[in-house]
Amino acid sequence: MEVSSKLRRRQRQVLFFFFLLVLSVAGAVDSRHYSVVEEKEGISFVTNLAKDLGLEQLELSKRGVRVISKGNKPLLQLNQETGDLWLNEKLDREELCGHTEPCVLHFQVLLESPLNIYQAELQVLDINDHSPVFLDKEIVLKVSESSPIGTTFPLRNAQDMDVGENNINNYIISPNSYFHVLTRKRSDGKIYPELVLDKALDREEEAELRVTLTAQDGGSPPRSGTAQVHIEVLDINDNAPIFEQSVYRAQVSEDSPTGFLIITVTATDIDLGVNGEISYSLFQASDDISRTFEIHPLLGEIRLKEQLDFEKIQSYEVNVEARDAGSFSGKCTVLIQVLDVNDHAPEVTMSAMTSSIPENSPETMVALFSVSDLDSGQNGKVSCSIPEHLPFFLKSSVENMYTLVTEKPLDREGTAEYNITITASDMGTPRLQTQHTITLQVSDVNDNAPEFTQSSYTLWVRENNSPALHIGSISATDRDSGSNAQLTYSLLPGPQPGPDAAAALVSINADSGQLFALRALDYEALQAFEVRVRAADRGSPPLSSQALVRVQVLDANDNSPFVLYPLQNASAPCTELLPRAAEPGYLVSKVVAVDRDSGQNAWLSFQLLKATEPGLFSVWPHNGEVRTARLLSERDAPKHRLLLLVKDNGEPPRSASVTLHVLLVDGFSQPYLPLPDAPAPKRAQPDRLTAYLVIALAAVTSLFLLSLLLFVAARLCRRSRARSLAGCALPDGPLPAHLLDVSGTGTLAHSYQYEVCLQGGAGTNEFKFLKPGFPNLSPQVPGNELEGMPSFRNSLGFNIQ
Repeated sequence: MEVSSKLRRRQRQVLFFFFLLVLSVAGAVDSRHYSVVEEKEGISFVTNLAKDLGLEQLELSKRGVRVISKGNKPLLQLNQETGDLWLNEKLDREELCGHTEPCVLHFQVLLESPLNIYQAELQVLDINDHSPVFLDKEIVLKVSESSPIGTTFPLRNAQDMDVGENNINNYIISPNSYFHVLTRKRSDGKIYPELVLDKALDREEEAELRVTLTAQDGGSPPRSGTAQVHIEVLDINDNAPIFEQSVYRAQVSEDSPTGFLIITVTATDIDLGVNGEISYSLFQASDDISRTFEIHPLLGEIRLKEQLDFEKIQSYEVNVEARDAGSFSGKCTVLIQVLDVNDHAPEVTMSAMTSSIPENSPETMVALFSVSDLDSGQNGKVSCSIPEHLPFFLKSSVENMYTLVTEKPLDREGTAEYNITITASDMGTPRLQTQHTITLQVSDVNDNAPEFTQSSYTLWVRENNSPALHIGSISATDRDSGSNAQLTYSLLPGPQPGPDAAAALVSINADSGQLFALRALDYEALQAFEVRVRAADRGSPPLSSQALVRVQVLDANDNSPFVLYPLQNASAPCTELLPRAAEPGYLVSKVVAVDRDSGQNAWLSFQLLKATEPGLFSVWPHNGEVRTARLLSERDAPKHRLLLLVKDNGEPPRSASVTLHVLLVDGFSQPYLPLPDAPAPKRAQPDRLTAYLVIALAAVTSLFLLSLLLFVAARLCRRSRARSLAGCALPDGPLPAHLLDVSGTGTLAHSYQYEVCLQGGAGTNEFKFLKPGFPNLSPQVPGNELEGMPSFRNSLGFNIQ
């Protein structure tokens, strides 16, 4: 009962989703309209579906009426007994639809038996449950006192979550003598307030105003919201700037840096706001003054624009103008006196200089120079120095003459370039100094061998590659420069020369180190090989180094599976015998195949493509065993032809087909029935592997037949017709029973043992297999007992049961 109930419930779900799909494509056949007011507390009655659908109350439960709402949260509840449709919870129209009007919720009414679907919609009606709200509680409005009467000033509107009549429809302002408010409407239907100036403003009389702006909606009762409007009256420009001093005086040293603050001038304006903002500038300045000084336009700071020189100009007179935002301005004069200092730095004069010296050289002269200073006394005495960490030193020769010499041999690989700064300082107060920088290049000598980035490299290439395929690159570096660092790559000859040597399989680009395969590689013949690579520079004498490159050949799925058994190119097809008494799972034969590839390219699977009797045979996909899938019947054909597919797991997969002939017999003594002649396959040139397999199978079969004949002949010779036939319960007399072992060769996959006894008094060499023994068969393979099978005479003249 529980299974039947689950089945019916699943069928209903399938029908439900199917008809929902039909409903979404075809559209609604009928539509019902209902409405409910938002914010209604508790469970609210919507309608009686039984009356709306014209049904009796008892029909609702019989027809399986269901209400389907969109979304995961059911809002509607149906009383199956009365047909009343109720609203489960209080609705908030603003939460459901926002400003969308009308707010409609769609649902469906489903009648399951017979099936009928009705579209319905529930409109949520708005109530005035939200008051207008201003985003800014205080609105700041700046109005110039010169604004004419009638000027309008738009303000930001308020917002109301309600819609329709419950939304904002009017703005009012608190009583005042300067402004009134107008309610304007935009193109999108929203209204906004606009202040209108009724009376001229005077900042000196009243500098600011505060009024209250109220937004009202059209609900019943109406709701409202307020915001404060702060009106600032802006001043007009009617006063000129005035400097604190008419004349300013300042002193500055001639060594003051650029940007140095000389003096700050200050002016004031009694106007407010923009009218009181002052900007400073140089008034009627000459080119010399404009080039030497600058003034900050807002702060009045006068700074140096370039270096002063007391020897050229000792004083400056600078005129400054202060201007407000209008047309008013004021002026003052700044007198600047320049103070003399020790402003002449020493001079360095180069007489001789070497820009490049070879590395590893002994003590070598780099430069010869002299120093001088235009000042006198202590300010004219000069001393020279270089940084201590450099491998150089200064030698003083005649007065104010110096020689720069290397201290030890230089190494270009350690430092290829030296920036030598010669510092000349005088003895003045403050001390002045001059620095002169010499750039010395260290030329290269070939004293570094190339170095490979790795001591050994491993490259991968897939077999069957195209010739001249780029399989990878090697790289080496040389710390030298120029031609001493230009590298040439080459392959070193291997220990085994010849066409299969590694050097004959790859080549290398002498300039880039890129390796190329010279011919297509075969993974089945060669999985990996190694080659040594040399990198030599072009120095004199050249230096070189070596690296080992190992090339791994990756397997490709380029070999199809080869069927070892049954052979498909034999002169006669291989036929398997199947007793009609075989149980399901009886082993008929086993397909044996191999694949020359490796890895997953050699993983084989077996599949039964076609059979004379579908469903009678099955093949195990992993081992190729062909077994019976059911019991045999008298109606089954005596001859069967099976077409099997052997497929590897490569990408793309390769496959081979094999045909298996099966003959149904009533017992193993039934004469062999040949299969119908099949069209002779086209002879193909067998390869060496196929020839070896054919010879091996022929040899094994011959040995088996010869051993069987010798065994039977020996048994027959030992026995005498006069001996007692005890142990053999045959109608003609007992004969001793013996076990005959038949190995699992040929078409049999297991070893079989039969009880053989000779029938006496018949005058013939006939013997019978009374009962087979299965020492090697597993319990999962029944149906191998051959008792009760009718005897038949084989080609050797024996009767076998």
